Amino acid sequence: MTKTRTLDELAAWQAGATEPILDPTREIVDAHHHLWERPPQRYEIEEFSAEVASGHNVCASVFVECSSNYYTDGPDALKPVGETEHAARQASAYNEARSQPCAAILGKADLMLGAGVGQILDAHIAAGRGRFRGVRVQAQYDAELGSMARHAPAAGILGAQAFRAGVAELTRRGLTLDVYLYFMQLDELADLASAMPSTRIILNHCGTPLGVGRFSNRRQEVLATWRAAVLKIAQFQNTLVKLGGLGMPLCGFGFETLAAPPNSARLAEAWRPYVETLIEAFGAERAMFESNFPVDKQSCSYAALWNAFKRICENCPETEKDMLFAATAKRTYAISS
Repeated sequence: MTKTRTLDELAAWQAGATEPILDPTREIVDAHHHLWERPPQRYEIEEFSAEVASGHNVCASVFVECSSNYYTDGPDALKPVGETEHAARQASAYNEARSQPCAAILGKADLMLGAGVGQILDAHIAAGRGRFRGVRVQAQYDAELGSMARHAPAAGILGAQAFRAGVAELTRRGLTLDVYLYFMQLDELADLASAMPSTRIILNHCGTPLGVGRFSNRRQEVLATWRAAVLKIAQFQNTLVKLGGLGMPLCGFGFETLAAPPNSARLAEAWRPYVETLIEAFGAERAMFESNFPVDKQSCSYAALWNAFKRICENCPETEKDMLFAATAKRTYAISS
């Protein structure tokens, strides 16, 4: 197994792999990134801003919970509100006129509390200083592979009555539900979307088509199974999708094992079948690009990642590009220009 590089090691790995920025004036809203303080690892607003400074026109971003910067005291259910407060404080302290990092914030709340989660959501709204837009739930579960969540979820939570009561509290407040799961669980998400048509549900990370464990060396088989499942979800008009997350080692492309990081052409070649399928299925009005940094930093640089997405979409109409790179995220998360 390849040793996971630290953030400093990743920066050194990527340092010499520069390439010209494609379509540099293209407005981008990075629809999914994290900030964390996990000593000795640090990836906060300064580190994210350095990624943005690589040259792409990232005008705004969406911060997504990652179990960091929680309150250290008080009721357990309220501790994740500390992360929302931290992201809002970081965003407010950032003084770059051309960019709005953390323009929208997605936090964590235990939706298994059912109707009782309402007070937690209200606390997030207050802590978000006008930026809180919803909850991201990490529902990824597999008995063999485990979970990437720092707090592993139980199996089948999307179908639990208590969970759906919690989702109803989100919907009452006009908040969104982001969901991260593995591709084998996509039918569970389709069932949730069917049962709760008033809830805006955003599928994270392309639905995570795995390429490790028992799915190693089964790329085409996984692609076919994944494709059938995402087409089913896309039939529900309350669903959207984030295009990204394919740089996670779990997806099995192996870029993190290379002596030198891949360029954008190589990334685009690998990721194109997934991104093009999702754009066709959901339409540009329900799809948005995400960096998933710093997680996807394991596979490539920020500049190469966005160049890869631009390569994949080079033949799309301008109106579709506008939606995929910015407008869909702005509309979904109420981000002002």
